[in-house]
Amino acid sequence: MEEEKARAQLLDGRAIVWDVKQATRLYKEGFYGKFVGVSKPKEQIPERPLELSLIETYYLAEKNRIKVVDGGGKEISLQDLYDYAKKYYEDFEYKYKVYKDLREKGYVVRPGLKFGSMYAVYKYGPGIDHAPFLIHVMPRERSMDPIEIIRAGRLSHSVKKRFIIASIDPKTGRVDYCVFSWFKP
Repeated sequence: MEEEKARAQLLDGRAIVWDVKQATRLYKEGFYGKFVGVSKPKEQIPERPLELSLIETYYLAEKNRIKVVDGGGKEISLQDLYDYAKKYYEDFEYKYKVYKDLREKGYVVRPGLKFGSMYAVYKYGPGIDHAPFLIHVMPRERSMDPIEIIRAGRLSHSVKKRFIIASIDPKTGRVDYCVFSWFKP
């Protein structure tokens, strides 16, 4: 018997899975979202609704694992969800492509804001291992100040993570990753 898709309701630039059973299932399947009112689940998964970022929401909708509805309960098309997400995220298409690429490579992708990056990437998941990678998403046509690179490199080094810049190759659409390492002469 096929499992019922979780229903996620759009709300102010995010989506909420109100059904606690569906919320728990999504979290267990790939550490998607965060539980409302819980900063970091400990050993036991809380019985609470799940808040998804719009990037996670779009990914799960694209994979046909959730149904996204508006405030009135009307289902939203994938294209309308994409347009909605672009209003909340600068460079949504780049950030989403990188997110999707990492997820499809088997990584667990979480927000990296507390580390000053777009994503913190785990091999197994939060609470199981520490995120070995911090990903900064950057369109190819933009330049990055060398001071920003040094700042990001020093921060990632201090938290024992690899600093990576991800960009999209405009010719192939492929995601390219540039890994930075500290060098001691």
